[in-house]
Amino acid sequence: MQKRALVVGLGIAGMSAAVGLRRAGWTPVIIERARERRTGGYFIGLFPEGRQAAIDLGIVEQLHTRNPEPRPDGNTWSLNRRGDRAPALGFLDQPGGPAAVLRGDIEAALWQSIIGDGADDGIEVRFGTTPVSITESATEAQVLLEDAATGTQYRESFDLVVGADGMRSTVRRIVFGPHEDYLTNWNAMICAFQLKEQVPTFEESDSIIAAQAKRAVWVFGFADHAPTVLLTYRTKDIQEQFSGSRVQRLRSVFSGMDDPVVRHVLDALEEADDLLFDSVHQVKMPRWSTRRVVLVGDAAWCMNLYSGMGATSSLRGGAALGAALREHPDDLGTALDAWETGLRPFITQHQRTARLKQQMFVPSSRRTEALRSVALPLLRRLRHRQLATKTTARSAQEIR
Repeated sequence: MQKRALVVGLGIAGMSAAVGLRRAGWTPVIIERARERRTGGYFIGLFPEGRQAAIDLGIVEQLHTRNPEPRPDGNTWSLNRRGDRAPALGFLDQPGGPAAVLRGDIEAALWQSIIGDGADDGIEVRFGTTPVSITESATEAQVLLEDAATGTQYRESFDLVVGADGMRSTVRRIVFGPHEDYLTNWNAMICAFQLKEQVPTFEESDSIIAAQAKRAVWVFGFADHAPTVLLTYRTKDIQEQFSGSRVQRLRSVFSGMDDPVVRHVLDALEEADDLLFDSVHQVKMPRWSTRRVVLVGDAAWCMNLYSGMGATSSLRGGAALGAALREHPDDLGTALDAWETGLRPFITQHQRTARLKQQMFVPSSRRTEALRSVALPLLRRLRHRQLATKTTARSAQEIR
């Protein structure tokens, strides 16, 4: 008899897990709190591990990437406090050469696999549905589900429940305990949204960085899409940030950065169709699974946006879960142990480096801001020298 799994959440982590489960011979059912699938979204850099996971999940051919064509002077500009611009290292210049995508690009590729080629080929998705309670036994997980449209509650049994419902996971709260037990506070806020048009005087695919002590504006450019924005700042009073108007809050935080780039971004914020505004955390858990419940993606480890590895880790987590279940088809406990043992070193490494990356995104002080302004140009020159050396070596090989 084919095993059934309930996947809670229709984001990258949830769809990746569902596709991985199906490839392992399971029958997944996805439930999603929202009434419809979201599209679009903010900038994501997909690293080699994420691209490999996309291959393993069979979605790489449907994945649209948007890296700008490299220019001799670079594609990223940094602004100092006077508003002067200089070539800079951008997000896409990191080791590994991440691919530029929108969050929606990855979700669209996964969705094509979810719906399949025909009525019998797809994975069942129930919108407007949430878990109310989960009861585990040695043989099954009984889940009480609720239909948001009607308020109807009903029970259903599964062999496995996958919590892929984000940083403030309902599954994690039900099974593992309160959010406060697992969320680490980074005393920082983020706001991400899409621009309708590029900042005036910059090329369409340019990326722009205006990073000052405790606040920063990042504009991420694409080859064939309007840029997206990340506003981020440090604060010791997280709760206060959620009071009143978000737009007015951000205007207050970024007041004094009297630069055309910042003014353009804040004006665009007024008309943003959809934006992410939230506090920054990581999720730290001693274990990601129980007998018949497993957490993936932000629900389990939440790298946070500074790490740049959220989408990559979600894809890898789903692909690896499917692989572990294929390798241990008759022993769920062994499969979950193997999955976590293989994945946790990768997660731990990138959770740790996220603290350093936070300083790159938003310096913690004027001193760090000054160090950053000196270090990044040096790193940029070093990178260009390395790329030139590689190009010369490749040309020499072609000649031979």
